[in-house]
Order: sequence, then C-alpha cells, then structure tokens
Amino acid sequence: MKFRCERDVLADAVGAAARAATNRTGTLPVLAGIRMELAGDVLTITGTDLELTIRLNVDVGGQRDGAAVVPARLVGDIVRSLPAGAVDVELGDEAMSISAGRSQFSVRPLSLEDYPAQAEPAADAVVIPAAAMSEALHQVVRAASTDDARAVLTGVLLASEEDGIRMVATDSYRLAVRDLPDSSVLGSGQKVLIPAKALGELQRLIGDAEELTVRLGEREATFDVDSTRLSTRLIEGEFPNYRNLLPSAYPNLLTVAKTAMLEAIRRVKILAQDSTPVRLALGGDTVQLTAITQDVGNAAEEIDASYDGTEMTVAFNPDYLAAGIEAIESDDVTLATMDPMKPAVLRGVGQDDYLYLLMPVRVP
Repeated sequence: MKFRCERDVLADAVGAAARAATNRTGTLPVLAGIRMELAGDVLTITGTDLELTIRLNVDVGGQRDGAAVVPARLVGDIVRSLPAGAVDVELGDEAMSISAGRSQFSVRPLSLEDYPAQAEPAADAVVIPAAAMSEALHQVVRAASTDDARAVLTGVLLASEEDGIRMVATDSYRLAVRDLPDSSVLGSGQKVLIPAKALGELQRLIGDAEELTVRLGEREATFDVDSTRLSTRLIEGEFPNYRNLLPSAYPNLLTVAKTAMLEAIRRVKILAQDSTPVRLALGGDTVQLTAITQDVGNAAEEIDASYDGTEMTVAFNPDYLAAGIEAIESDDVTLATMDPMKPAVLRGVGQDDYLYLLMPVRVP
C-alpha cells in the first residue's frame, strides 16, 4: 500500500475512525487499531469496538493498493503532528512509514487477519434531512445516562408516532423528548433503542451535510453521511414508560430570557460546590438564583422574568438545569412547575416539539 494525502484530510479521517476504536481490547488487541485499505485513489479507514463502527472513504493519490491495521491513537497523533502539506504513507514488509517534509515515522502494523469483517446492512434505506436530525440529537442525547449498570438508560429511544418519530432519553434525573414530524424512518408502531454514544458521534459526523441515510435493522442501525458510515448495535431491553412522568397540567409558569438565565446560572454555580443545588425563588417580575455552600460562601443573582403562579422556591442541579436551557433553540424559555417536589418542564417559547423534564432537589 502506498498513497499521498493532505495532512488535514488524513488527520480528520483517522481521528473520526479512531473514535470507534477501543483501548479496552481484552482478548482482541487488534480493536485498538484502525483498518486502512487502498483501492485505486480511494482510501477506506475503519474503526470498531464491535458495538460501534465508523468507516470513511477518503480521496487520495493512490500508488499501490493494499491494506493494513495500525494503532489508532498512535497514527492519529503522528499525522496531527506533521507539518502542513502532503503526507506520504507506504506499507513495507514489517512497518508502515509515514512522512511529510523532513519528518519520518515508522509504525509496526497489527494483525490484518484478526480484524473483524464488516458486513453490509440489509435494512431498507430512508433518506431524511440531516439538519433536523442534528438539532434533535443536540437536544436529546445530553439526557442519556453514562452508567452502563442500566444499559437501557444509555440509549436514545426512537419511537414511531402518528405524524413522525419521537426521540427520548433519560438518566432518571432528567428526561428529554423531541418530536420529528414528517419523518418516516420507522414503521407503524416500531421502536428502537440506539446507544447515545453512537448518536453523539453521528451528530459530530453530520456537520453541514444536507442528507442522512438511515437503515434500521433488527439488531443494528446504520447511518450514511456523505462518504462516512456509522453502524451501531441496538440496545436490547424495555425503555421506561416515560409518559407517566409528564403531568397533563402545570399551574405555575416562569418565562425568562435564555441567555440571561444561562449567564446567571454560570455565575451562581461557582459557589454551588459539592453537589450544592441552585435555588430559584419564583414570584413577581424577577427570579432570584441562589447557591449556598456551607463553610465556603454563597452567591445570588436576580434577573427579569415573568411569572404566573404561586410563590415558591425550587432547587435544581445547576449543570442539569443549564444543559436543558442550552438545548432550547428559542430566545425565551419557560419553566413549568406544580410544586417544589414535582418534576419541572423546560420548553422554548413557541416551540412545542421539544421538552426537557428535570427532577428538583430537596432543600431545607
């Protein structure tokens, strides 16, 4: 194998594929590598941990076809460190040489025979607008759990609805729900549970792409973005019945500017140490944010707001609260509550397709 490629193009491709490789290789050390295969002027780079696979096709100046598996992190670090310009890559009998300018590296490859084969997806392809999916992923993935002890909560539920699909994620402390009307990637009544990690990578890969091709099989989901393919195994298990968490009515409604609220939370949470919540005093035409940490200090800030309801103080994890507000696209945000101990719901003013439910924190 021998080819030439621009450094930035090669670095981006290696970096993307390497995010699917794993350092927890167990009995299969080759999974710490990426597979590079050259056919003509197309270089295919693949990374996988057997759960998530990312494969990219890159246009290069091909000189000799071939294939090799090389350490993902090491090759990524090498390519990024090279001077700008063309990078020459050549596979010899015992090593792969990577050079640019006066820099020369030699890397021993891993076993090509041990690298897992990649099957083509069998499910039917559906093409949807990429921008809408990217926005939905930005809003929903943040609420998924990162604790593998409850695998179903590390996934995002895609469920068929009458007018499209619904995406749902929760870590049991918060819940994000986004509706995508007029999207038909699922059959009637169908639902799948996709790992949030994979969807986070998909959002990164979408970038400015216009279209996204989706294939949802019985055990695997595949997404094609331009010349990149991401495949992931689906999560088995039953997602919690989230609908029971959504009260039909909220008697208390706070409306506040998104930017002002985020900046106030950012400042006040400096004093919210050791899991200290941020308290919101609701009432009148302002909302006061307070954080009190024993033996450290306290912070308070008041911002303009509109409130309709009973005066009360409700407290939240500041990071979870900020994450929900940040995900909303409109300039103004509403916080709907029943009482200080019941879940609250964040929405954007004039936007009914997204909600972020947040459990309050009990305070004295």
